Order: sequence, then structure tokens, then C-alpha cells
Amino acid sequence: MSPLITSEELAAIGDAAILDVRWRLGGPPGVEAYREGHIPGAVFCDLNTDLAAPAGPAGRHPLPAPEAFQEAMRRLGVSDGRPVVVYDEADSTAAARAWWTLRYFGHGDVRVLDGGLRAWTRAGLPLAKDESPVPPGDFTARPGGMPVLDADQAAALASDGVLLDARAAERYRGEVEPIDPVAGHIPGAVSAPTTGNVEPGGRFHNREFLRERFNSLGAVEGLPVGAYCGSGVTAAHEVLALEIAGLSAALYAGSWSNWVADPGRPVATG
Repeated sequence: MSPLITSEELAAIGDAAILDVRWRLGGPPGVEAYREGHIPGAVFCDLNTDLAAPAGPAGRHPLPAPEAFQEAMRRLGVSDGRPVVVYDEADSTAAARAWWTLRYFGHGDVRVLDGGLRAWTRAGLPLAKDESPVPPGDFTARPGGMPVLDADQAAALASDGVLLDARAAERYRGEVEPIDPVAGHIPGAVSAPTTGNVEPGGRFHNREFLRERFNSLGAVEGLPVGAYCGSGVTAAHEVLALEIAGLSAALYAGSWSNWVADPGRPVATG
């Protein structure tokens, strides 16, 4: 089953938990946009609190504890036997984090609305402003559904496989660093900004385009592949794009914010 769903396909689904995961680094809070209009039946999922633990040495968006994630998803109406659809404004950056986290914790039927809310409205489909409570779900968090990397494994993969850096190229090169205290990249990592995964307007490129893109970066079938970014959000988008391309990849969940928390770890620039 494709990890993506179109607006028309979502409109035809009889029953699904729909999560609105609109989020921007630095704000404003996504819930404000949710209240202005969302897909009917959707509930707001807060990336910072529902899809991540508090920031610290493990990174700016470390994985939540299983118990905390399970409680959050049940509150949002997620159940084990019920499909889940996640969306954000357009390019699926935040939605991909929800997709990956649900998959990691064992949900087997999660899809991302391709093109997000922008595609939904362009299709002429309605919006709602109500915030009706949803019945609690019965989701059980079972960690391990998706491969993850720690810092040592990411370093090894950069040497023995392919480690993709999903951040903007200038951050990879170390020319600018607007968020983390150190600029640069993990030695041996390959620059692969997530902006190259989507078309203008936010929809993902097709499978053939993405496969050619990742193959050209060294990510080929049979070779271990991983992805990281600043805090594990856009790297989930990279993993999603790789899956669309038919390639599997591990996520360095702590990403650069975890890497630079240890001053002894090497940093490359250029």
C-alpha cells in the first residue's frame, strides 16, 4: 500500500482517524491554523508535544516515550484497527514525522495526504471549524516498527553505507546555522535537501523521479541507507520519500541537534 493518499481518496474513506499536524519551526502554533479551518473530522496533533519528548541532549525533538505517545494517540482517537491519515499545510514535512512515529510505534495503516490541506482545498473539498471531541482510541504503542540510528550507528553508516542529510544545502555546508550551536555536517554524509522530494505546490515527485534522485546520491537497493536533519523532523520526510521510491532507510532520530550535543564528535564543512 502506498504511504500516500490523494484528497479524493481521503474524501471517499468511510472511517479514519485524521490528524492535522500543521507546524512551523518558530511558530506560530499550528493549532491556530487548525481553528481557522481543517478537514472535517480532523483533530489537531501537536508535533512538539504529541510526537516528541522535551528537548535535551537527545535532540530538539527526541522520540517520545511509548507510554506518552500511546496516551497522546488514544486521546486523538487513534486505534490499532482504524486507518490513520495525517496532513499538514502542503509539503508533508510535519505530516511525515507523524507518519514515521506512528509506524515506528507499530501502527500498520498510516498514510500521508499528498499535497496537504492545500491540495484538499484546491480539489474544492470542504473545511470545518468545529473542535468536536473524538472518542478515545485503543492504540497500543509497540516500539521498533521502523529502523532507527543512534550517533555511533549514524557515523558508521556515513562510512559504510549512505547517510543523507535532509537539511538545506547551506546548513550542510556549514555556511549558516540558524538553530543549532554548531554548523556543518556529519563527516561522510551526503547532502539531500528534502525540497528536492516535492514538486512546486507540495506534492511528492513520482516514484521514478525519486528513485533516480536517490540513486544518483548513492542510495541504491541493497546498500544500507539512513537519514538525519536538524532534529529528526525533515529526516522523516526523507525516509518517506525513500519509501515512495521503493528504498528503505533508517532515521537518526536525534539528528544534528543530538550529534553536536557531544563536543567530541567530529564536524565537517564544505
